[in-house]
Amino acid sequence: MRPLRTRRSSFRFLSALAIICSGPLSAQTINANSQLPDAPQVALLALAQQTATPMREGMGVDLPAQADNTAPGGHQRLTQAEAERLAVKNNPQVSVARLLALAQHQVVRETRAAELPTGTASITAEDAENASRISAGSLTTSRLFEHAGAGGGFTQLITDFGRTSNLVASSKLQEKAQNANALASTEEIILAADQAFFNALQAQALLKVAQQNVSTRQTTETQISELTKNKLKSTLDLSFADVNLSQAKLLQLDAQNNVDSTMAALDAVLGLDRQTTYDLVEDDATVQAPPADVDQLLQLAFNQRPDLQAMTYSQQAAVKFSHAQRDQMLPSISAAGTVGSVPIRPATYYLTNWWGGIGVNMSIPIFNGFLYSAQAKEASIRAQAASEQSRDLRDRIVRDVRTAWLAANTAYQRVAVTAELLREANIALQLAQTRYQLGLSSIVELSQAQFQQTDAAIGNTDAQYQYRLALAALNYQTGANP
Repeated sequence: MRPLRTRRSSFRFLSALAIICSGPLSAQTINANSQLPDAPQVALLALAQQTATPMREGMGVDLPAQADNTAPGGHQRLTQAEAERLAVKNNPQVSVARLLALAQHQVVRETRAAELPTGTASITAEDAENASRISAGSLTTSRLFEHAGAGGGFTQLITDFGRTSNLVASSKLQEKAQNANALASTEEIILAADQAFFNALQAQALLKVAQQNVSTRQTTETQISELTKNKLKSTLDLSFADVNLSQAKLLQLDAQNNVDSTMAALDAVLGLDRQTTYDLVEDDATVQAPPADVDQLLQLAFNQRPDLQAMTYSQQAAVKFSHAQRDQMLPSISAAGTVGSVPIRPATYYLTNWWGGIGVNMSIPIFNGFLYSAQAKEASIRAQAASEQSRDLRDRIVRDVRTAWLAANTAYQRVAVTAELLREANIALQLAQTRYQLGLSSIVELSQAQFQQTDAAIGNTDAQYQYRLALAALNYQTGANP
């Protein structure tokens, strides 16, 4: 009977060795102090040195690689530049801003019409009782004649002492402001497209971390299960491994949901009303450090920010409009003329078959209940308010640029720190795996090491994409978006 027990013990031992050779142990639990038997420690040490799989430095940060225009599965590839182009082309907010700019151009033409001549043509034929008179309901010339004639007239503003010219200038400045607003809307959509693009890339990278985590913990659970069957591990280790596997699967479900949500947000920014699956392609260009001179960024923002330009144009337009409202109290001089012919007419009452005349009219406002003065004062106050709004926007730009610059610098530093943290966590996990395989530690140490490694991988992924998002925000704040 003794040889039989020895063979059974050898069989369990060889089974345990086969399990260890199949892959690295890993788990994320809190476990009791359970150790491997003392006998196989020397053999396990040699096997652990051969089979311990080094963790990749970039674990959990496998980013989509640049590839051809066609992707596996037939999905369309989408780069950041293409996402920006599609968003500007399809997003309705950009279309609305551009249409409003076109409408404002027509307002300029409407205002300028007051400076141009106005001409009218008339054809009149009348059948009446000759020399009869309209005796009620009219204050015009009441005498009626049977006649037919045609003619035309015109009016032309000579001067209103600057009112119309100020109105035209105000309309032109409002057009420039609307064009700047359209450009600001375009830059906002570009920023939103960049944010949605990088959020989707980050979600996909985190999903890879979660999938790798599930795979590793599934391997751990399988190994511990076999070791438990062969009486080399306690059931407590197995229960903790099962819990860790379930936690990893929950993390994967959340990561998958985040991927789907970010893709839906990307579709919305691109102006799509249907679900479209893209294979996102990240630019391989090396990420550069943010600019060092924040004062230069502020000057760039003052020169390039379209919303500041729009506010400046609006303030100037308000000033011109206030001048136009003030000029209402000045006279206006205009010319008028008329000419025509009456081929059918009673000769008794018409001396000739044509008429014509030209004249000049001056209109002088005397009193209208202080309407013009109140309108001028209102416009002047609104111009002052617009000036203060422009100053307030400049102050907010200074704050936003400095905040975005600080965030970009912090995010850039976090990339290096999280990369170092991930490297150290990978080394710690390798050591913890070896110690656990040799029976020198409990599953508590292994669980803690794997938890730290997973957390470091997620943190490194977040840091890389958060820096890209911070750069996109900094470009927007300085008006550097294309």
